[in-house]
Amino acid sequence: MSTTTKNRGETVTPATPGVDTAGVMALLDRGRTLATPVLRAAVDRLAPPMNTVAAYHFGWIDAEGNPAEGDGGKAVRPALALLSAEAAGATPEAGVPGAVAVELVHNFSLLHDDLMDGDEQRRHRDTVWKVHGPAQAILVGDALFALANEILLEIGTAEAGRATRRLTAATRKLIDGQAQDISYEHRERVTVEECLEMEGNKTGALIACAASIGAVLGGADDRTADTLERYGYHLGLAFQAVDDLLGIWGDPEATGKRTWSDLRQRKKSLPVVAALDAGGPESERLAQILAADAHKPEEEFADFSEEEFAVRAALIEQAGGRDWTSQEARRQHATAMEALGSVDMPAEIRARFVALADFVVVRER
Repeated sequence: MSTTTKNRGETVTPATPGVDTAGVMALLDRGRTLATPVLRAAVDRLAPPMNTVAAYHFGWIDAEGNPAEGDGGKAVRPALALLSAEAAGATPEAGVPGAVAVELVHNFSLLHDDLMDGDEQRRHRDTVWKVHGPAQAILVGDALFALANEILLEIGTAEAGRATRRLTAATRKLIDGQAQDISYEHRERVTVEECLEMEGNKTGALIACAASIGAVLGGADDRTADTLERYGYHLGLAFQAVDDLLGIWGDPEATGKRTWSDLRQRKKSLPVVAALDAGGPESERLAQILAADAHKPEEEFADFSEEEFAVRAALIEQAGGRDWTSQEARRQHATAMEALGSVDMPAEIRARFVALADFVVVRER
């Protein structure tokens, strides 16, 4: 990655982050350890068969209903919720309801997104709609969203009400982002600004909520919570930029998805829109190919060979889309660090926020 990022006339030169991998893994494990029992109890409230369908999605059972230890995801959001509680001077346990609520909303979105995108694999297993059918994927997703609000409102405090308002606002933005993402798939051109707005809604909003919801539950004022939200929002954009790189060039063994995953879905992700915006012969050739792709029926596109996707990926890289996106991840990381710097918190807690952000940005290595 370049150390200098140019973005629409702006130059940012962030430091290359060094990752405290062991420390980050401990944070993620703590989030899972504290949040998972409450998450399981919430899922147990669902009526059959939704409870078992949800348990399959979370990796707790296999498709036959046998106990399993599936990959439950990175758990970045729960880790952030617990950290934000500590930033407000509360115990990490104070952030657990927020961690669980955010994780429920996140998985509500995954269930629906997998169905809408036609994804057959998530976390190295068949997706819920593939195993249990589209209707169950929709119903269980809806149920998880309802549970998220229940978990918060049951606390019965003013802070819980504030936290719920933030969560519902973030959920609305998340849904806006998914609608934008779908609409872009069949457009010939999407601007970088439109893509960043979409990704800020689809990914940034919920990570922003995770970074502030624990602080709200811990009694933080709105200024502190808003500043932590800004940190989380820009961290979310960095997170999504890295995901966009992995969505094209990621190793299927690591991502749990097919090769060229985002290209198969015709997604206008950051590497694609940056390449199209760059100009030059590779950009123009890519634009011609993607314009033709946009008008192809799904069944024809599904028959593309690996080589055809590889050609598109090569053009994106040659036009500069891969490098630009890597640099954008660093720029968003730097902006998140600026926001974090204006929040008063113990040095140890700040270091954990920084380590988690560094981990997010260098995941593609």
